[in-house]
Amino acid sequence: MTMKDFKIIPTDDELGSLQRDLSFHPAGVADPTSLTRAQIDQFNDQGYIAPLDIFPKEEIDAIRDYFDELLREVTAGGGDSYSISSAHLKYGPVYDILTDPRIVAPVSDLFGENVIGWGSHFFCKMPGDGKSVAWHQDASYWPLSPSKAVTVWLAIDDADQENACMKFIAGSHTKGHMTYRPSDSAEHNVLNQTIDNPEQYGELVYDPLKAGQASIHADLLLHGSDANESTRRRCGLTLRYCSADVHAALGWNEKGVHVRGTDPRGHWSNRSRP
Repeated sequence: MTMKDFKIIPTDDELGSLQRDLSFHPAGVADPTSLTRAQIDQFNDQGYIAPLDIFPKEEIDAIRDYFDELLREVTAGGGDSYSISSAHLKYGPVYDILTDPRIVAPVSDLFGENVIGWGSHFFCKMPGDGKSVAWHQDASYWPLSPSKAVTVWLAIDDADQENACMKFIAGSHTKGHMTYRPSDSAEHNVLNQTIDNPEQYGELVYDPLKAGQASIHADLLLHGSDANESTRRRCGLTLRYCSADVHAALGWNEKGVHVRGTDPRGHWSNRSRP
């Protein structure tokens, strides 16, 4: 199977045909090495951990310079600031970030020794671009089961409420898979799903991050972000990880990289650096 063989954006019918366990599985290892016990408890109770200091200034500045050049190349080829997806399969420097021990270590404290990195997507909101990311659960889009996956959101630029940082509904990850409706073009939503009335599921919290910091959130946590109406860009790199015992349908196992430990079942492909 090649990169072209996996389904990049599964349809609702394809996802609906799968038998998926979309319930939250409490995370954490007995002897964490990167996270504190309080951070693991917060993840289980609130669905997220933030902020985590990952890259010092000189390293995130270099990553930003790399992204700026990559964005110029992609837009010159007809893409946009949201279209750089599955980037670790195409770009060696993004593969290096996905596999960086400073990011993998806290994820391993949640999932254990065998961890798969399978996703990487730049979400770059240009100044005044007017597009929001409506309330959604990541698990709604992913043909994975059981629901033992997380997103690490790495801030390439400073992200705050002014330039549309992420926002969470704390504790919503324990409510199961939620009913969503399709979004239409008039809503200026980056994604194609919306969950209405999010306040019924928990408390609204914002996720401000300095460049080089990251947050981790569960795949069932309700989250989104407002439109960036500021004069500042807001770019983040989303990195997706799961426990190696997760099954990926529709060929998504071909995206996988063994970022920690092994894959005892031999299900995930373990891509090499591009």
